[in-house]
Order: sequence, then C-alpha cells, then structure tokens
Amino acid sequence: MEPLRLKHQLLHQLIEPAHPHRASLNALCFKDQVWNYQQLWDNCLAMAHDFKQLSLSKNARVAVYLPKLPEVVYSLMACSLTGCIFVPINPLLKPAQVQHILQDAEAELLLTSSSRIRQLFSAQAIPDSLHHVIAMDNLNFAQLNTEGLKSYPALQIHPTHSLCANYPLHTLSSQSISTQQLAAILYTSGSTGKPKGVMLSHQNLIAGAASVTQYLNNQSSDRLLALLPLSFDYGLNQILSAFYVDATVVLMDYLLPQDVVKALHNYQITGLAAVPPLWQQLAKLNWQDKDRVNLRYFTNSGGAMPTTTLAQLRQIFPNATPYLMYGLTEAFRSTYLDPTEIDKRPQSIGKAIPGAEVLVLRSDGTLCDAMEQGELVHFGVHVAQGYWRDPERTQQKFRPLSVPSHNQQSPETHTAVWSGDRVYRDDEGFIYFIARADEMIKTSGYRVSPEEIEEVLLQHPQVLEVVALGAPHPQLGDAIILVVVFDEQQQDEIELKKEIEAFCKKQLPNFMQPQHIVIQAELTKNANGKQDRARLKSRFHGFFSPQDPPIISTLDPQISD
Repeated sequence: MEPLRLKHQLLHQLIEPAHPHRASLNALCFKDQVWNYQQLWDNCLAMAHDFKQLSLSKNARVAVYLPKLPEVVYSLMACSLTGCIFVPINPLLKPAQVQHILQDAEAELLLTSSSRIRQLFSAQAIPDSLHHVIAMDNLNFAQLNTEGLKSYPALQIHPTHSLCANYPLHTLSSQSISTQQLAAILYTSGSTGKPKGVMLSHQNLIAGAASVTQYLNNQSSDRLLALLPLSFDYGLNQILSAFYVDATVVLMDYLLPQDVVKALHNYQITGLAAVPPLWQQLAKLNWQDKDRVNLRYFTNSGGAMPTTTLAQLRQIFPNATPYLMYGLTEAFRSTYLDPTEIDKRPQSIGKAIPGAEVLVLRSDGTLCDAMEQGELVHFGVHVAQGYWRDPERTQQKFRPLSVPSHNQQSPETHTAVWSGDRVYRDDEGFIYFIARADEMIKTSGYRVSPEEIEEVLLQHPQVLEVVALGAPHPQLGDAIILVVVFDEQQQDEIELKKEIEAFCKKQLPNFMQPQHIVIQAELTKNANGKQDRARLKSRFHGFFSPQDPPIISTLDPQISD
C-alpha cells in the first residue's frame, strides 16, 4: 500500500485561510466571478450562521437541489462547520426522485431555487421530515411561504439574508467534530431499485482528495474544470482536490461539448476530468492549439476508456498526461494506471491508489492466482460507512475481511467493500477489469464482457457510441444486443445495420455476434452522464420469444463436438 500523506482532517479546513498568502489565492470561479480563499471562507461562515439560526437537530441532513453554483460549495462547507450532513441532489432529477432522496435521508433543510420549490409543491413531493427551505434566489419567498403552508403547515421558507456578513468561527459551535463523523450522503443511481445513500465521513472525503492530488501531483497553480455533478463522488472530488492543494476550481454546467473547449481556453484549465461518453464527444471535435495549450493532464473514471478514444485524445492533447482510474462510490477510488504503463498495458485499470488496498478474491474469500478471474475487494481509509438506513444492503456489500498483518503476527480485520466487479491480476500485480458481475453476458455457455464487444465496435470509423447488452433468449441463454450511435447517420438504417453485422462477422468470434442491432440518435445517460445500461436493458426484457431461433449461429466450430 502506498502511504497517504494527510494535511487536513475536516472538510471546512480545506478552505480555511490559515495564512495571508493562502487567503489571497483564487479558490473558486463561476462565469466571470472569482472568489479568493478569504472570500470563500467568509461566504461559508455566513451560510453556516444561516443554518444555526434555524436550530437544526444534531447531525441534521441538509439537502441541496441546485445547479452547479457557488452556493452549493458554500453549503458543503457550512455543513462541515455546523456538524450537519451534506446531501447533494443532482439538479437533473425530477420531483419524484427528489422526494425519494429527501424522504430517505430525512432531510430537515433544503436549499433550492424558487422555481424548483414550486415544482416540488406541484408534485406533492415534500416529505414530513422537511421543516425548512432556503430559497437561494430570494425570489418571492414570502409568497412561497404562503403557498407552502397550505399543504405543509410545518414547513418554513426562508431567504438567504446573511450571505457575505462577517462572523467569527467560535460563535458557530462548541462541539468538536470527529474525522469519523458523517459528512455527506451521496445517492448512487444504482442498477436496480431506488437510489441508495452512501455514507461518507470527513476522513473518507479528505483521504480521497489527498490520494488523487498525490498521484496527479496537483499544485496551487492548477486550475481544475468541474464539469461533473457535485452529487457524483468523482465530481465532488474535483472541488475537494483543488482546495486540498490551494488550487482554483472552475464551476461549469455545459450544454454542448464545444462549451468545454471554450472553457479550457478562457480559464486556462490545467486539469480536466470526465466520463467516457463525454470523452468520446470531445474526441470528435476540432481543437485549436489555443484551446489545449494549458492542459497538463486529463482523467477518466465512471467506466472504461475505449482505447480508440484514448488514442484520439492523446493526439489532441500531446502535452497532457492521461490518468485512467477505476472506482466506486462505496470506496471512492480503488485504482489508477500510472501513465508510464499505458502503452505497455492499455487495458489495465492499474494498481491501488495511495492509502487503499485492493485484492482479487474467489467466492470463498481466498486470493486468486495471477490471471485468475475473481471479485475486486477494496479496504482502507476510503471505504464508506455503509448505506444510509439500509443495514441489509450494508451487510451484503461491506463485510469484515481478515488479512495478514505487516508484522506477520495475528491477522488484521478490516471493513472491506465487495465491488461486484470481475477482474484479474497479472504477474506484475496490475489489475484488469472484465465486467460488473450483473452485466456479464452469458451466451452459448460463454461468459462475455460487454466492454470487450464495445471496444471492437468503437474501432469502426463511424461508430460514436455503443452499448452491448444481454437479453434472455430461449436457445442461447442471453442474446447479444447492440445499441449503436453513428457519428454521421447519412445511410439508410437497414444499410447501417448490415454494415455493423458485416463488421462484427469480421472482427468478432461466432459466440460474440449480435442477435439484434438498434440504431439510435443518442444513448440514454444517467444523471452522472454515464450510459444507463440498466434502463437500456429493461427495454429488451421478453424481447425474444421461445420460437425465436438464433439469427447467427454462435457455436464455435472448434468446440462443436
């Protein structure tokens, strides 16, 4: 395990202007506004006093349902200052989804806009636990209060009246805050069922920032572009990582990929993080030297980066170092691939990040041999505290693990996360991702990784995005279905399907041939910008009838007997 160097303990310490030099450094940018660390700290203190005036209960959950605004950052640090628990809600979610999170978290306070409050009122999506709403835009809050009281007598709506006031820290709270205290609940989209809340302590979030900045070698001169939702651990980490090293973070909600190109130039961005669908879009754009000259590195997580996309990005950004990362919300980040290894082993997800330990285990808990498939299991300082109000699923995912101690005496017991991901480790300890256990396609007696098929299809010059899915089939077990987006769809759809079929026959073995191909203008994404495999897959439940024979024989001639 690579040692982790921690220099902060609690979230609000990430922005505290401990010395005059730090106070004057730029911390946060939004559009044409800039806040230095002193100004950011003052705004966070002011919001913390707003919280205290509401007399919230100990460890109150504070939900934030806003676009990516500076106020979201203020609220995160205000929660830390007051001992509350930060619950960010993706602004793309609809009222029914928001209601589930508010109700499940038992949120006492909601920070949102006037228009979003009205949407929640209209959908009757206010749970009984919610006692206070702060209208962050200060628009018509008195009228909103009147409207809300009709249906929710216990609900109070407040303006943000004290922002930018200067309050001393000692008036906030006399209670000491532990590094193990719950700091945030992040709701994961999940592959099935309703979102579940992952409980993260101050230590979890600080360790994540320390680990990432350590292997990215972040400095105070860095300028990081925050594109991803702050309700997504990968997105939230961009904020915390910048503050951890006294750097600057730029908040941005983009509409078009071209907006990202402009932002890199306008803000002189040095570090960029994204998920594969966005990288695939960015790789197709025309870039000018002025747009990319400052970029020092780019990172990928939230899914495997296709090798064709990576090759395109390395041509676009010849002076930027790529970092390929693997993680899960329950343990933040597990591995990264050292950039010096990319050409040697481009398919690997690397080795453990600083402060983490990852193992490849069999179903009986024993270590897999080199090249043997198993489940990736993570333990260390990044492991979350479990799922909020869900002990059953917590016990399934977070389990004790005994491992040999470093002094060769009695084994040490750690709380470990069983990822559910199938991987293997090579002779040198590098890990390779195969697929999530619940996404593996079992067809004709074979276990097929959808990523392996997708990687091949993305080599087709016109394929922009593709998802490979398995759907129940009476003869095959699972039949392979491809959902494909073309870069420029000018041909007839039937001709496009024939072209893909011919390409698959040439590039894939028989048992990997698709039984059905769907051409779409775009792929369904979840709230974090990742391909929504679960939703796509649900469309094809019962798609094949018992009478449907395989369109293409998947029987390998070498094993036909």
